[in-house]
Amino acid sequence: MAWGLPTLAVAAVLGWCLRSPRRVLRRLVFLIIHLLYRLRFRGRRHLPAHGPALVVCNHVSFVDALVVGGASPRPLRFLMDRPIYESPWLHWLFKLAGAIPVDSERRDPGGLRRSLDQVSQALRAGEVVMVFPEGRLTKDGEIHPFRRGLDLILARDPVPVVPAGLAGLWGSWTSHCHGRALGTPPRRFRARVALYFGAPLAPAEADRQRLEERVRALKGEADEWAAGRSRR
Repeated sequence: MAWGLPTLAVAAVLGWCLRSPRRVLRRLVFLIIHLLYRLRFRGRRHLPAHGPALVVCNHVSFVDALVVGGASPRPLRFLMDRPIYESPWLHWLFKLAGAIPVDSERRDPGGLRRSLDQVSQALRAGEVVMVFPEGRLTKDGEIHPFRRGLDLILARDPVPVVPAGLAGLWGSWTSHCHGRALGTPPRRFRARVALYFGAPLAPAEADRQRLEERVRALKGEADEWAAGRSRR
């Protein structure tokens, strides 16, 4: 009898984890990133409470998806390079998180179409998909031109697009600031990291140039706080 209540409690927790693994993972990620960084989120209300949407953000480091995913009040599906997705150690985690692998047509003819099919399936199921339109990590800390993959997604599925600007991770060991990302040991802990979401754009307004401008503006505002120049 003494073991009855603890056993039931453990069983209940395990059952909840098995029923909602992505929800559990998202909460764990949220906890971890709050331990690693001093975070500032703004504009999370702009993420729609229901229905499909795209989130587009600048790409600074290998932990960007964790920060954006942890900040989102809803679970996110995100695109990532297939070689990383198929990592022997982390493939199970990316699969559990619902990541969508994408590869270049040169390496995998037809791979882009298959990735777009998965994005369409997610959006048509009412999910939120996160995209880094630059297609790769920045090598100089600046935002680079958005690629056409964003246009292809919206041509298939015209959904609201939420721009986001991320600042504070350039200079971390997970960025290309000091050479190849993950190639050097961590140099700092509890850095200030800011993620600002903007108002969603209707599909007809969400062309690459306008979205890039919005993301640049949001990143500029986030940079102020991450650098300690603003308390807003």
